Amino acid sequence: MEQKRNSFSGSIGFVLAAAGSAVGLGNIWRFPYLAAKDGGGLFLVVYLVLALTFGFTLLVSEVSIGRKTKQSCLTAYGKLKPQWGFLGTIASIVPFLIMPYYCIIGGWVLKYCVTFITGQGLAAAGDGYFTGFISSPVEPIIYDVIFLLLTCIVVFRGVNKGIESLSKILMPVLLILVIGISIYSLTINGGEENANRTGMQGFMMYVIPNIDGMGVKDIMVVVMDAMGQLFYSISVAMGIMITYGSYFKDKDNLMKSVNQIEIFDTVVAFLAGVMIIPAVFVFLGPEGMDAGPGLMFVAMPKIFSQMGIAGTILGIVFFVMVLFAALTSSVSILEAVVSGLIDKTGVSRKKATVMEGVIALAIGVVICLGYNLLYFEFKLPNGATAQILDIVDYVSNNILMPVVAIGTCILIGWVCKPKTVIEEATKNGEKFYRKGLYIAMVKYIAPVLLFVLLLGSLGVFNF
Repeated sequence: MEQKRNSFSGSIGFVLAAAGSAVGLGNIWRFPYLAAKDGGGLFLVVYLVLALTFGFTLLVSEVSIGRKTKQSCLTAYGKLKPQWGFLGTIASIVPFLIMPYYCIIGGWVLKYCVTFITGQGLAAAGDGYFTGFISSPVEPIIYDVIFLLLTCIVVFRGVNKGIESLSKILMPVLLILVIGISIYSLTINGGEENANRTGMQGFMMYVIPNIDGMGVKDIMVVVMDAMGQLFYSISVAMGIMITYGSYFKDKDNLMKSVNQIEIFDTVVAFLAGVMIIPAVFVFLGPEGMDAGPGLMFVAMPKIFSQMGIAGTILGIVFFVMVLFAALTSSVSILEAVVSGLIDKTGVSRKKATVMEGVIALAIGVVICLGYNLLYFEFKLPNGATAQILDIVDYVSNNILMPVVAIGTCILIGWVCKPKTVIEEATKNGEKFYRKGLYIAMVKYIAPVLLFVLLLGSLGVFNF
């Protein structure tokens, strides 16, 4: 017997849940790092253009596929076109691979929350603190278990009582915290010991485009970075938006909701830079952004340690905010896997959650041990040096996600035709204001850009 499918109570629940998925660790630590690396305002402009074109195309396609088929990513593609069921299998592998290591990183965030709440913020600022923590054979696993358990509890409770209820509480709080930290960051004055640098100077470095010495090759790097960031930012090509779209009621305005998700995500991504870049500029100088993706766990505690008591309070608020963002995203990742198991096998939500939770924990333990007992270094095709976590991240984000996105564009653009999505998105008489742009993007521009991104990830060429 086919189970009655759950649904969000309304468009607000859908938007907050989808935004909760989109606003995660990628926005908060990766976006500011890339913005600082890629010419500040130049990256922002490129990102915004891509969000309104490339991002919009993938987002509206996936939500429409989900609502039209009323299936998770594992089975939605096959229901749309039986010969394309293989794409659903590939798409479902992405959240399956991401889930274990995302909970590990969520555990790292939880560790720093506990550290600051218990007044140990100064210790977290010490050299080697982060490395010492992740290389411990036991402690990271404990925090991984706690974070994974929290995620499983939410998904265990279902779409309405779990995912939607959590999102309605955490997302408004998250936005308030982000805005509050951003305002504070702009008001910072480093004093003489920090060359009188101010938060506003750092903000200007963030928003004003810097193209000095940049050639065509450098511009292409910015474009590829911004496009890669969009995968993290809007949660596409990992089955999540198809799954959440399947819970979106037919009577609700799909186009309006997609636009709201775009706006919410872009605003938070921009504010993440406002939170971090001015503070890093004031206390660590322009070269401080070289901390790269490790910025959140290495550079930020050092900054908080220089702020005195205000730094302790701000550190608590900051890591609680990051924890909220990580939790709403991990819930969406787990839901994509659990929903697929339910649709494919007919098992209950509770059993599917427990099954995936146990598997994610087992894989997570192996990944954690990759920083100590199982440590090794591996050279990836894109030139990066990797451990186990980096390898899993590379396979899921740099290879499988572009493949899924390319497949989606081919399926919608050439096999089922764009009208499949357009008709679903406007079934209640909504206006599809970017119709011409959507057709051009899904058929031609997006597949080409994605193929270039995939070739770069595979090391075929380097910009």
